[in-house]
Amino acid sequence: MPSPLVPLLQVNSLQIEFETPQGKVKAVDNISFHLNKGETVAVVGESGSGKSVTGLALMQLLQTSAGCVSSGTAFFQSRQFGPIDLLSFPEKQMQKVRGQDVSIIFQESLSALNPVMRCGKQIVEALRIHLPLSKKQAYACALELLELVQLPHPEKMYQRYPHQLSGGQKQRIMIAMAVACGPDLLIADEPTTALDVTVQAGILRLLNQLRLQNQMAMLFISHDLSVVAELADKILVMYEGKIVEQGSVADIFTHPQHPYTKSLLACRPNVSSQKKMLPEVADFLKEEQEGWHPSSVQLSLESLSSTVDKVRNSGISPGTSSSLHPLLELQDLHVDFTVLSGVVFQRKEVISALKGISFAVFPGETIGIVGESGCGKTTLGRALVQLIKPSSGHVVFNGKNWATLPKEELRKERKHFQIIFQDSYAALNPTTSIGEAIMEPMQAHGMFKDRRERKQRALALLETVGLLPEHFNRYPQDFSGGQLQRICLARALALEPTCIICDEIVSALDVSVQAQILNLLNRLKRQFNLTILFITHDLAVAKFLADRLLVMEKGQIIEQGPTEEIFNNPQQAYTAALLKAIPTGEIADILAAQEKRKAHRASIDE
Repeated sequence: MPSPLVPLLQVNSLQIEFETPQGKVKAVDNISFHLNKGETVAVVGESGSGKSVTGLALMQLLQTSAGCVSSGTAFFQSRQFGPIDLLSFPEKQMQKVRGQDVSIIFQESLSALNPVMRCGKQIVEALRIHLPLSKKQAYACALELLELVQLPHPEKMYQRYPHQLSGGQKQRIMIAMAVACGPDLLIADEPTTALDVTVQAGILRLLNQLRLQNQMAMLFISHDLSVVAELADKILVMYEGKIVEQGSVADIFTHPQHPYTKSLLACRPNVSSQKKMLPEVADFLKEEQEGWHPSSVQLSLESLSSTVDKVRNSGISPGTSSSLHPLLELQDLHVDFTVLSGVVFQRKEVISALKGISFAVFPGETIGIVGESGCGKTTLGRALVQLIKPSSGHVVFNGKNWATLPKEELRKERKHFQIIFQDSYAALNPTTSIGEAIMEPMQAHGMFKDRRERKQRALALLETVGLLPEHFNRYPQDFSGGQLQRICLARALALEPTCIICDEIVSALDVSVQAQILNLLNRLKRQFNLTILFITHDLAVAKFLADRLLVMEKGQIIEQGPTEEIFNNPQQAYTAALLKAIPTGEIADILAAQEKRKAHRASIDE
């Protein structure tokens, strides 16, 4: 065991390079940090800052011909081998270190789990590789781990395949596998990204509990400072491969020094904020280049908010339409799925995904549809545009009942009601350029007289969503997640719709990119007079964007009303629980949580 004076992990001058057609690129540029036993250090920054690459390098999982550790050391106090350099330790011995001394939770739990192996057997495999256990002992231990990570019905969870679990459940399986052998160091790579706030809160509590019980050190990689505030003792801020700032959670939140750190703190929607435009990273980085002053950004924000307020208080407000007739009406909508259950003797089982949904949406409104995974949000969105056929009930759009429309007339009506999916990459054809992807719906609906006019419209849309003309001939794999969402937004706008459904379109994006997309949506809403149905599990985002909220639980709307009213006075216990689970990002709350964690840790040490 390492001495209290010796760090469990000491990283010195780590540098990682990738070979590209343009030459070598430094993904990680000369970073150094240390991690003590029982301590949590959070590494924060945007995609491409070098966070995940650092974690993979420490596990020797950076197996690519294009990328390698070019210099540096990472000394780790191993229980099995004593002090070792994780970056150069022989592969055969490193296989014994992985999982037993050092373990990792990957961000993409679905791709990290074997899709053709039952979840329980994957945990058993991890146990039997490192520990001398019989099959029976490993089975019993796997059930204990499933119970430890608070999964219901461990025996049933043991038998299920990854595709049969929700995102939060898959992450808990990954955590069970990662902590199975009691590692001294756990690397958690974005383990709560894209999870519901309640599931996220549960995962964070679980990780903290496991850390305290086992005196386990944790390297927690994230892009969200308000999330790491709930868990970390110390924060490292990475930007373009470098650590630009580090310090205690209290110091980083109360006295951020670097403009990039300030931008990360400012650009996430806050439940207590009244802002209708979010500051973006570029605004803050001007401080280094041309002399940035906080007052100038504040004035800019106040000006933008004032403009929005004038629009809201004018004759036609985005949130309160002057029309007495709803654009969209749902009347007692039901959606049922028939699935086969059982292994040997299969039987049909009917699952009710939506149970009697009714509401109306007026022109110019932004409706937030919120709730946990599995509550029916996405099913509702797809049923609205008839991608899923309702079992019963009516969807009336623009005065027309879509359930009774002839197929050809329904196809024509679709142009007015568009949907943007959560997985923007999967929504685009990888063999079709983005210019063609934007022009395709225009051609299908006979818009514009020829290809030249459609191309001009596509180029204008690219500019509208903040992309460049040269992007027209590029392919989806050439773009980041935020850029892909902009492309999908441009494609949806190509048909000049009156209503757009946005299905979790910012849930997996960095907070800075999220701010850009949310600001863009607010601008496009005014520019194109759009009605928006915004599906999300993030109530802070919903509060920023939505005029009215629908709260869903188990296929039903349990509460609805003006956004401010629901946030200030929730009527249902479920709604109150969702609101309570949101990381506030408030300095007072963060400091209080830090003091509570210190006291808890001190009591354990005694």
